[in-house]
Amino acid sequence: MTVTEPRDAPPRRARPAGYGLARRRRASFLLHRRAGVVALILLALLSCACLAALCLGETTVAPDQALRAVFGRPSDAEFVVGVLRLPRLTLALLVGAALGVAGALIQAVARNPLASPDVIGVTHGAAAVTVTAMTYGLTSAAALPYLSVTGGLAAAALVYLFAWRGGLHAGRFVLIGIGIAVALRSVTQLFLTKGDHQIAQQATVWMTGSFNGRGYDQAQPLAWALLALLPAVLWAARAQRAVVLDDDTATALGVRLGRTRLGLATVGVLLAALATGAAGPVDFVALLAPQIARRLTRTAQLPLLCSALAGAVLTVTADVLARTLFAPTELAAGVVTAAVGAPYLLWLIVTHRTGGRA
Repeated sequence: MTVTEPRDAPPRRARPAGYGLARRRRASFLLHRRAGVVALILLALLSCACLAALCLGETTVAPDQALRAVFGRPSDAEFVVGVLRLPRLTLALLVGAALGVAGALIQAVARNPLASPDVIGVTHGAAAVTVTAMTYGLTSAAALPYLSVTGGLAAAALVYLFAWRGGLHAGRFVLIGIGIAVALRSVTQLFLTKGDHQIAQQATVWMTGSFNGRGYDQAQPLAWALLALLPAVLWAARAQRAVVLDDDTATALGVRLGRTRLGLATVGVLLAALATGAAGPVDFVALLAPQIARRLTRTAQLPLLCSALAGAVLTVTADVLARTLFAPTELAAGVVTAAVGAPYLLWLIVTHRTGGRA
């Protein structure tokens, strides 16, 4: 016996163009093909930037010798690559990826491309607490990431507290964040002038966001912290889909917007604070990376993987330029990223129209 489909049966809904749906039991993942292609391109660019970071500097190393040193084979550049450049590169990769994801999450919560950890005061809060401790000798270098997390969370709580007026208005959120960032920077400068001169100089260098003199001692704690936050980041990649919807639609779908936004913001703040504690405030990476990723992928929500890759490309490239542009004088990577990010921020302020509640 055969069963025929009724003539008036509704047509089957076609899958959206450019998307593939992978299912396994109860789990489902929406894969955007363009985002996958962009991720591969960014990964290729990151590989080139990493190779340049290993080869370029006061001593130029041939690519084959650099790769042999990385993989533990006999090489003439074992010391230059394995001891000096590879640890520094590892930290730059981790910091860039963390800042890229942090910027994407905070911008998703605020629904505003101006909202990034360095603009709304999160990294300035982390820097204020850390520099205060460094200036007065209250801590060791191993404890700096923990202090940064404390300062970042405190700054984010202040922004959220003052910006909340029956809802989270995107424009008010950014403006209050900028005001708190300016205040925290002033507090940092005040403590620098009151502390020991030599320690204050070290704190000033740290505030520029430099990877010089840093390596596995800073990268290892950051790597473990990022690994511990990986489940939260995977949850955030799925949860942020509801945040881009308007409040009525999200509520009708059963989404608890308040808890979701708080969770996304908390993960973003933690990532930004940990990255700041490891390398200092590398400004504008969290602002630029998510917007670069979104414009390349053309997705409705900010792609976290592409944001992480874009952030890593920015930090590694900035570190290479900082070492080579004015050699033998070395700049801080934060100076290079600020030179690129500041004009972009001004352009965003001029062209962006603030929205309603986030």
